[in-house]
Amino acid sequence: MPPTLASLVHHSALKLTVRAGEERLATPVRWAHASELADPVPYMEGGELLLITALKLDAEDPEAMRRYVRRLGQAGVAGLGFAVGVHYATIPDALVDAAAEEGLPLLEVPRRTPFLAISKAVSAAISAEQYQAVTAGFAAQRDLTKQALGGGPAGLLAALAGQVDGWAALYDATGAVVAAAPEWAARRAARLTPEVERLHVRTPPASLVVGGEADRVELHTLGTSRRPRAALAVGTGAPLGTAERYAVHSAIALLTLTTERSRSLHEAEQRVGAAVLRMLLAGEPEHARTAAGSLYGDLLDAPYRLIIAEAASATAARAHADGRTAPHGAPRPVDAPRPVAGERAVAAPVRAGEPPAGPLAALAEHVEAAAARAGEALLVVPDGERLVLLTADGGAAARACVGYAAAVDQARTTGQALAGRTDEPVMGLSAPAGPIAAATAYRQAEQALSVARRRGRALVEHEEVATGSVVQLLSDDAVRAFADGLLRALREHDATGRGDLVASLRAWLSRHGQWDAAAAELGVHRHTLRYRMRRVEEILGRSLDDPDVRMELWLALKATSGTE
Repeated sequence: MPPTLASLVHHSALKLTVRAGEERLATPVRWAHASELADPVPYMEGGELLLITALKLDAEDPEAMRRYVRRLGQAGVAGLGFAVGVHYATIPDALVDAAAEEGLPLLEVPRRTPFLAISKAVSAAISAEQYQAVTAGFAAQRDLTKQALGGGPAGLLAALAGQVDGWAALYDATGAVVAAAPEWAARRAARLTPEVERLHVRTPPASLVVGGEADRVELHTLGTSRRPRAALAVGTGAPLGTAERYAVHSAIALLTLTTERSRSLHEAEQRVGAAVLRMLLAGEPEHARTAAGSLYGDLLDAPYRLIIAEAASATAARAHADGRTAPHGAPRPVDAPRPVAGERAVAAPVRAGEPPAGPLAALAEHVEAAAARAGEALLVVPDGERLVLLTADGGAAARACVGYAAAVDQARTTGQALAGRTDEPVMGLSAPAGPIAAATAYRQAEQALSVARRRGRALVEHEEVATGSVVQLLSDDAVRAFADGLLRALREHDATGRGDLVASLRAWLSRHGQWDAAAAELGVHRHTLRYRMRRVEEILGRSLDDPDVRMELWLALKATSGTE
């Protein structure tokens, strides 16, 4: 506790006497300051014990004293000390009455007590209070360190809650509560998740105070990276004192060390994971199990799903880079899967790259947090501009991916970005697979990712690709451009009114080249249809006897069917 007016009055060496304001003697004193100015307020900060001899004051003028005392009270002065026996034998009644009227404590300072003694007493009390706070802070730090080493974050939170006489909670990178003390605090902490999410977008170290005086909560980011790895909440019934502040800062330092150590271990696990994934893709599950040890539990034995994710910006760049032309002017597929030379070949050059950043980092944190809460093994490997995940089929991590993608699609529909992010990931999800089919799962995930790009969706499962229609794949702008170019000459011919070649071609192809059936559908003679098909060949310069030509024309008609 800082010194108060009461503690100074009870100081045996000072011999101070209370002349007014007895009810406010519990007021803390921040400093003792002597000033003979008629208006010392501009030089005051509030909380001072002002010491005067009334050298320049008309202390016997009631109106002047009321103005003087009122000004001191408005400035937050803790009290007024008046030295008697210097200019006045006693404190003038005008000053006593003004102090009593304002409620400002007025202390009589005897002639034998120098102002310096009062200043030294206040300074010594403040120093003692600070020393006590520092000593308590060091003791709290030792206790917190002991609890962190013995009981982990949960033990540290319990000790911190006791130190601040309140509660404490730890959040992961997604804003979910992972530990709290006491137990009831988990519900209170969960209601602060939106504030924690807002805190995570600020540059660390960052802090935030929410709530009122009786329910005050401090939020602090943890970690030294540009994106916070966790957050700490400390709830108290009043603002923190010096000792409590030391305890909170110690907890932040210890939890940051724990977080950074966990991050280093996590990066090492990712390097091991990259090697394990390479072995799985190479068709060597036994070697993969040996390398992984117990790191991934039974994940490599149970049915799993493989997910490939990349940022939307990378998707656009890849589509632009792959937009090369193929024979007959058709563009190459936007994202042909990387070649797989047999089941035992490595499906892709997976490597342990830099930790994921941007939208991939947010996705990785979301999925890892879901797996951690469920106690579920998860393999996460950054792969250049991609992120590769191996999750248990039907597990919490796989569901987290699907839920994250649903939120992205919903945000796109409403024209809003998630938490300020505009470059969200695109994902492809394989069918359930076993350890010997990892290469197949990787290829399936790439195929699903390619379809997700074309459809403008955040996630596509391979089952959708396998059970859907190939017509849906024709919605790509490049495919439409090819189709328009291929059929343009026929449409220009029809626009002159010299025949309906496009409709005739569609009817003939849909009837598998059966003249009578196609002619009946069009309501023309079969000789008329034969003539039209010869005109199609002449205009296009291509033979309808070629099955590749018929296929391209049919796909072109399907791709443009919605625009006619």
